[in-house]
Amino acid sequence: MTEYGRGQGSEPWHPDDPLYGDGGWGGQQAGQQDRQSPYGGQPQHYPQQPHAQQQYGDWGAAEQDGYPQPQQYPQHDQQYPPQQQYDTGGWQTGAHPQDPYAAGPADPYGQQTGAYGGEQADPYSTPDAYPPPAPGRRRAEPEPQTDWDPGPDQGEHAFFAGGGDDGDGRDGEPGDRRGRGERRGRSGKEKKRRNGFACLVVVMVFGGGIAGIGYFGYQFYQDRFGSAPDFAGDGNGQQVTVTIPKGAGGYAIGQVLKEEGVVKSVDAFVAAQQSNPQGKTIQDGVYTLEKEMSAASAVELMLSPKSRNNLIIAEGKRNVDIYKLIDKRLKVKEGTTAEVAETEWKNLGLPEWAMNHENVKDPLEGFLFPSSYGVTKGQKPEDVLRKMVEQAVAKYEALDFEEKAESLGLEGPWELVTVASLVQAEGKTHDDFRKMSEVVYNRLKPTNTETNQLLQFDSTFNYLQGESNIHISESEINSNQDPYNTYTNKGLPPGPIGNPGEEALRAALDPTEDGWIYFVATDGVNKTEFAKTHDDFLKLKEKFNAS
Repeated sequence: MTEYGRGQGSEPWHPDDPLYGDGGWGGQQAGQQDRQSPYGGQPQHYPQQPHAQQQYGDWGAAEQDGYPQPQQYPQHDQQYPPQQQYDTGGWQTGAHPQDPYAAGPADPYGQQTGAYGGEQADPYSTPDAYPPPAPGRRRAEPEPQTDWDPGPDQGEHAFFAGGGDDGDGRDGEPGDRRGRGERRGRSGKEKKRRNGFACLVVVMVFGGGIAGIGYFGYQFYQDRFGSAPDFAGDGNGQQVTVTIPKGAGGYAIGQVLKEEGVVKSVDAFVAAQQSNPQGKTIQDGVYTLEKEMSAASAVELMLSPKSRNNLIIAEGKRNVDIYKLIDKRLKVKEGTTAEVAETEWKNLGLPEWAMNHENVKDPLEGFLFPSSYGVTKGQKPEDVLRKMVEQAVAKYEALDFEEKAESLGLEGPWELVTVASLVQAEGKTHDDFRKMSEVVYNRLKPTNTETNQLLQFDSTFNYLQGESNIHISESEINSNQDPYNTYTNKGLPPGPIGNPGEEALRAALDPTEDGWIYFVATDGVNKTEFAKTHDDFLKLKEKFNAS
């Protein structure tokens, strides 16, 4: 019985034949390869088998100088799978009609064949050839030679190729069989130097990687578990004014402070606020702080009255009085702010609907919103005014003045601000504001037969006079035809007569509906009483005179 893969050769088997090993694949195929062995020996001749020969593609294909050649195998009694082929990369299925490695006309290796009995020169038959391997050991196929010379410093180093310090090379071994990176004639010291350098490179790479991992690990820890970025100390001495909006919580306050450069991070402020027992009592308003404060210092200062030592604009205050307060706070000559307001009012942020109204004494009236402002020496008057106008405009936009003015029978938001200023000026207490708002709207109605659309407010006459007098004679009133005199001119005055606060603004948007048309400050100070008819008004007037 013929053993698989042996065949019948013309010469007896020799134990030193490198193609026969202890079970290696090369040993099992030795009898099937009808080509010149690259490891020595003589060509094998096989007798013609009675069955027709079959070609099995690349399976067991011989290689000539690194290029596989199509092989023909003797047909045996044992059937081989016709649809399986083997290559150096693993199993594949399906037969190939032609050799995928077939060379083109220009391929110098394409003219060599591997037919049985072909006469070819044995490159290892000379005495200088590399000694054959021991039985059972299969030698790696030689790599194709190229014309490229890597040079002494370009090839693959023995350290990365798996070689030892001594290069594991032999002087008599051909250069192409000792690896691409080794060249004949190198000394042992040079190889050791290159191995040492390679070790140094590896250490540096590993060290850099460990350092990088450590850095990013530290950053990850800081982001997840470390304390938030924070400044140190009580600030750098540069004062800054910040406005905290109404209803702002810790994060909103921290965001404002961070944007103004007071604290370094929102998280640091929130943590400091939560750590302070009084932290949650911080209210809205204007604060004077310093830049680059620690979060804890910022919280403490905001809880202290020192940070609120600001310019306070009271509700209903007229612009002429506010200008004087700003001059005093800035320590500039009296009249400086008033002059700026008169010449620069168009450049201070007024909305379009507040421009170009006739007979207006001060276009900024009604737009210096009552609040607390951080005003200190060194600031410019125009910057202070711009901040006040900005806050007023934001409030009017928040209350939707432009949309709601028409529903109240007014010609626009400018008149709505004017109504609010009248409510603020005539109302003595906040409980009066909604009733006072109704009085204004009822007197403006065309159907008003009680006052014939005359408001008859002392506050408007006092505004044009620059006074605050509650005792005005009829002759004085009737002799003045100024548009702000609502005793002699129907409807609203040309513009606001002061700066209304938020409660007066809301009252102007939401008047009562009880039919009030008259009112009298019966005690002359804090108590205001309302009437629906003229007779009831006369009774209230008598009460006022008696007081």
